[in-house]
Amino acid sequence: MSLSRRVITLAAAVAVAVPLVATPGSAEHRGFSAVVRYTENGVPHIKANDFPSLGFGFGYAAAKDNICQIADLYVTLSARRSEFFGPDKPGNSAVGSASTSLASDLYFQQVNDSRVVEETLRQRPPLGPRQEAREVIAGYVAGYNRFVRERRITDPACRDAKWVRPIAEIDVYRHLHALGTMSGQALVMDQITSAQPPAAPVTAPEIPRDAAARVTNALDATKDMGSNGFAFGRDATANGKGLLLGNPHFPWQGGRRFWQSQLTVPGKLDVSGASLLGLPFVQIGYTRDVAWTHTVATPRTFGLYQLRLVPGSPTTYLVDGKPEQMTSRKVTVRSRDADGKPVDVERTLWSTRYGPVVGPALGLPLNWTTTTAYAMRDGNWGNIRSVNTWFEMAQARDTRGIVKALSDTLGSPWVNTIATDRSGNATYADVQAVPNITDELARQCSTPLGAAVFPSTGLAVLDGANTSCAWGNDRDAVVPGLLGPSKQPVLTRPDYVANSNDSAWLTNPAAPITNYPRIVGDVATERGPRTRMAITELDGKRFSRQAIQDTLFTDRSLIGQIAAGDTAKMCDTLPDVADACAAIRQWDKSYSTWSKGALLFERFWMKVPQGSWKMPFNAADPVRTPNTLNTDSPAVRKAFTDAVAELRAAKIPMDAPLGQNQYVVRNGERIPVHGAPNNLGVLNMQVPIWDPAKGNTELAHGSSYIQAVSFDNDSCPDVRTLLTYSQSTDPTSPHFADQTKLFSRGEWARGRFCEHEILTSPALKIVYLFQR
Repeated sequence: MSLSRRVITLAAAVAVAVPLVATPGSAEHRGFSAVVRYTENGVPHIKANDFPSLGFGFGYAAAKDNICQIADLYVTLSARRSEFFGPDKPGNSAVGSASTSLASDLYFQQVNDSRVVEETLRQRPPLGPRQEAREVIAGYVAGYNRFVRERRITDPACRDAKWVRPIAEIDVYRHLHALGTMSGQALVMDQITSAQPPAAPVTAPEIPRDAAARVTNALDATKDMGSNGFAFGRDATANGKGLLLGNPHFPWQGGRRFWQSQLTVPGKLDVSGASLLGLPFVQIGYTRDVAWTHTVATPRTFGLYQLRLVPGSPTTYLVDGKPEQMTSRKVTVRSRDADGKPVDVERTLWSTRYGPVVGPALGLPLNWTTTTAYAMRDGNWGNIRSVNTWFEMAQARDTRGIVKALSDTLGSPWVNTIATDRSGNATYADVQAVPNITDELARQCSTPLGAAVFPSTGLAVLDGANTSCAWGNDRDAVVPGLLGPSKQPVLTRPDYVANSNDSAWLTNPAAPITNYPRIVGDVATERGPRTRMAITELDGKRFSRQAIQDTLFTDRSLIGQIAAGDTAKMCDTLPDVADACAAIRQWDKSYSTWSKGALLFERFWMKVPQGSWKMPFNAADPVRTPNTLNTDSPAVRKAFTDAVAELRAAKIPMDAPLGQNQYVVRNGERIPVHGAPNNLGVLNMQVPIWDPAKGNTELAHGSSYIQAVSFDNDSCPDVRTLLTYSQSTDPTSPHFADQTKLFSRGEWARGRFCEHEILTSPALKIVYLFQR
């Protein structure tokens, strides 16, 4: 771009800028000033001279793109869903598992009544937020509220909704706390809000023989997040510097979507990447010298305690032989009756020294009887330290700084971290908030139920009648009861580290990690198909930024490579499936939009029972085993004929290109999408929603914000990004589906980090935001 062209572009941008003036009488407005430079695809680069103004710019820009989703979060966290939507409407899955709005309100009202967030806010860092984080959040609230007051909402989902309202800082901190407990109490909201003492004598149920399998299945059913994280060091990159691929698999709808931005306070902070809606900090991103990503990790972040009740008093339990009364709290929420009129609903919820009493959950008979009750202790209860973690990671200069931020705060709630830096270090750190339940404590204190489930699931059920069974305390843990960072797995290498939601064991097959407690993860067990595919694709190779992008979007299927040949042979022995056999034979074993036969194999494999292999897993050969599909199995054969019948019923040709029947519709336009579910071993994971009449017509979750970050001799990182579902949930926005179309075509967007990159964007638009 010539100098004259650049001047014209900037002048035009100033002409269309939207200056904001102060609203009279608004006491919270204390002088904010930020500049937002929008580049391609509506990505804002927010710059301010102080942290409150940075937050102000973020809050306004984020609300402009996603006001309905963010406002829905705050309605939920303030326990007002029943009031606005009705008690029987679903809860907000972005912050928990509540099946109804009433259950959601009861749960969040008791959290708010406990004042756990307010108490944590009074703590000094690292337990409470550091000053810069407090300032960012204060500014964020002002910016968000400014957008709400202007009533410029164009999204029809909430354009005139009364539930879109100004917020307070406590709402943001409650959101942080709710995010932390997503892998703990949020899994059992219904069971917390419905747990009541028995009105008559009840006998404790027997422990199921398949208790561990039930837990595994129950937890698998709650998974709507995953990820791939690959970091390459100097020995595995084409230029001898660091390289990172971040590929989180998160929901495509709702409040756990990502939003891209760059946040800059000159001389103090300069970070680019993605944030979960409503959180004004970059969670996955990069700076001038370091890049990181997260994957949903295997540590169990909560534990159960089995309580021995006092005979005749089901709300009293024994601790070291002494009776202790449960805590009862009357929770009141505003709801609606059958006629829609306002009504208050009151319920008594019960808690213990360990945490809330829960009912049957996680596939287990956690019945509250006359002799026994169960309580959950959540390792992330009181955790808003994540703001400190994210802030300090954004200021790190290398991967050692990343590990230090994680270790000093223990604020990462349920994810591990994969990072690289300009010097060519590749680091994996599964350092997060984990209960301090060592293998020895589990051996000494597990109840019979705990002994049945802990070894294979990591879920501890400890004896609540003995104080000796309390979670341990490590000197290097900032929070009592959490596992110290020195006991959590960290690995730095010059070649690569990788994780695809399995435990730390095969982070790099050349250096297996084994020295961590069972609660952190398993060792020498079967790896998931994506982990096996990642090692197959990465091991022993060198990568450039373009090469790792290409690897992700080849959409190759490990299971297709292993099982398609056997499937085709089996097909020949089945009646009336000749067209299906031909489709499987010609399939390229990938999930590109043009791959023929891919949808047939996907529907088949979704029906194949787990463990349908002739060659079982071998810990000495974990990447290549298990293998050899058991085509003699009646269940496998039936799975194939059922898949054929399914496609025929939908009038889908067996050899139809995947993109014809795997797509999303945005503003009436059908956009083909590539990728496949986790169990097919495709790195670009997508979990589609099957319509029996049309095929895969929407995506539940999968590849979301993707970043490929390379460091070289230039001071600016070399970056390509993609937000698969685009920046805005507002269908009237030009950025509602622009990146979704890029994703469909397998294209990426240039990441603009340095000033000259931002100012030379052909899409540059500058907006000045200020408030006195």
